[in-house]
Amino acid sequence: MRLLSTKSLQLEQFNDEERLPPYAILSHTWGEEEVTLDDLLREHVQTMIGYRKIEQTCRIAAQDGFGYVWIDTCCIDKSSSAELSEAINSMFRWYALSQKCYAYLEDLVWHEGQSSGVGSHQYGNAHSLQRSRWFTRGWTLQELIAPSEVYFYDKYWTLTGTRTALADILAKITSVDLEVLVNLDLYISRTQHLKVFLRERSVAQRMSWASKRKTTRPEDLAYCLLGIFDIHMPLLYGEGIEKAFRRLQMEILRYSTDQSILAWKL
Repeated sequence: MRLLSTKSLQLEQFNDEERLPPYAILSHTWGEEEVTLDDLLREHVQTMIGYRKIEQTCRIAAQDGFGYVWIDTCCIDKSSSAELSEAINSMFRWYALSQKCYAYLEDLVWHEGQSSGVGSHQYGNAHSLQRSRWFTRGWTLQELIAPSEVYFYDKYWTLTGTRTALADILAKITSVDLEVLVNLDLYISRTQHLKVFLRERSVAQRMSWASKRKTTRPEDLAYCLLGIFDIHMPLLYGEGIEKAFRRLQMEILRYSTDQSILAWKL
């Protein structure tokens, strides 16, 4: 696993997950000129539009006391199919292992001075949040659910609230159960809590959370659900969404007796 140093903005390799330093993680939607791993090694990377997102993430993480962050655009070598497959199969766990998740909603402008749940702008803020592209993408579903806590930032990197504080609004926007979004039991860890509540939801219900979401590559609509169902399987880009989804169904049936998966269609 590669992590980006918040001080040097250089990548460092960590091979033992049990010895990972505390790190923050970014959730976002891809935009113009995102910085890849190769770009990060180039001399003029600072001129790229996406570099500011990396700088801001590192700045906030450093202020929060973190020496490292993980950002999908530059921490994965996407030219290696083997590494990409490993990363996608590990991604839910990597978000769960993070100490903090920063969700950057580039198309959101929050009304400053208003708290996340009260005030005269509550309805306007909730409506603006609902319209964000972040809630339409397949990959951001697991990025909402897996971390111990999610901190939402708007276009100007203003903190708008946390997943806990915004849970009621987020549940309405995403149809994800409130119990999955908030840890109601202070005596068990978020990870333990999440495993229990995900298993209590039917396969069809978990599928429904992603039903209106989209991905750039068709197969990713199946691959982005691997962590939600605690499934590992090889990636075969080019197989098409129907074959990818069928393979996902078969893997789920290997570990579950829940037949609701058979009633679910794309």
